[in-house]
Amino acid sequence: MAAGGLVIGGNPHVAASDVVATYVIETSLPLDRAAEVLAGEQSTGTFVRVARESDDLRARFAAQVESIEEIPLTGASPLPGAVGDPAARRRAVLRLRFPLDNFGPSLPNLLAAVAGNLFEIKELAAIKLIDLDLPPAFAERYPGPGFGVAGTRRLMSRPSGAMVGTIVKPSIGLSPADLGELVGELTAAGVDFIKDDELQGSGPTAPLADRVRAVMPVLERHADRTGVKPMYAFNITDDIDRLEANHDLVVAAGGTCVMVCINLVGLSGLEFIRRRAGVPIHGHRTMFGAISRSEQVGLSFRAWQKLARLSGADHLHTNGISNKFYESDADVLDSIAAVREPLLGLPPTVPVLSSGQWGGLAHATYAAVGTTDLLVLAGGGIHGHPDGSAAGVTSMREAWESAARGESAADAVAASAALRRATETFGPVRV
Repeated sequence: MAAGGLVIGGNPHVAASDVVATYVIETSLPLDRAAEVLAGEQSTGTFVRVARESDDLRARFAAQVESIEEIPLTGASPLPGAVGDPAARRRAVLRLRFPLDNFGPSLPNLLAAVAGNLFEIKELAAIKLIDLDLPPAFAERYPGPGFGVAGTRRLMSRPSGAMVGTIVKPSIGLSPADLGELVGELTAAGVDFIKDDELQGSGPTAPLADRVRAVMPVLERHADRTGVKPMYAFNITDDIDRLEANHDLVVAAGGTCVMVCINLVGLSGLEFIRRRAGVPIHGHRTMFGAISRSEQVGLSFRAWQKLARLSGADHLHTNGISNKFYESDADVLDSIAAVREPLLGLPPTVPVLSSGQWGGLAHATYAAVGTTDLLVLAGGGIHGHPDGSAAGVTSMREAWESAARGESAADAVAASAALRRATETFGPVRV
């Protein structure tokens, strides 16, 4: 038994309905004392024992220390305001068990417990939430994805193979007429999916209504000719009281997807539109780096993606290998694997690969993940193709089809003129 009555490794009040949160912490305190401080601050305790904090109350409602596993220090600087002797600092993986009765199956209130004031505790030189084990009660309250992999494939008429998509580039600045022209070029090339850039809101030069009017007739004409209607994810991100109207505008025009920037509207905003959505929700993770980039503080993608999936994301950005951002290939592959793991019986969410993607990454990606249940987005990798956007789509499609057939990257380059030309701009293919 740890100091203060916290139990390590078992408690008669522990229930299968509890939430288990896993953290990486650094501290100059003894590890069990640091765990006690964290568990107390995030459940029944404060800086001093108070009169009504009885032993029975603590036994029922205090967060319990499930396990502490010491791991090597990284050499990273402590968080600002951290106290204690730096020479005494230790690092550990800490698992805390929180009674569900403390907050109920409510994501905002769950976050208050597992990711609230704990980031400000001065006894902690680092604190990062790296995983969450959630009980079935959360799936009973939150509906999760409405369409997922199967519904997305059905709506875009792509029953198998990688789903190939792109982002409108330039990100902002195109007139609605120019946007309609670009969409026509991309649909003719056989793209499955197009999305607004997250920077494209409903500004005065290209408001959402005007973009919908420019894009949807192009998609409908293509569907009339071919029987296939590519999916366009219109960015409906806005104040929460505008989300439903923006969604309805898209759906009324025949749109089959809306995009929501999850961190900008919050999990509750995402869940709000999920309960009203008649089409898949493309979940963008913009601003995610602000809560995850540091190894010293924040939330890992593995923990965050569970909350986004519960809240209703049908598609969820994971980044891609060889990306232009900070994440390593190992980080990205873990993110893709996390999104593909079962979660409380919910329909599977589509991992969305983006950032610096092009056809030359198809074989290395497929070898690493072993599935084509992916939405692979290439912005510059399509629009920056030396022969234009249509050739960019072709290079992506032919590369991914080759990878899925088990051919080598060299075979793909030999067989695909569009991929060969892409290598002239983007460099050699990854093997």
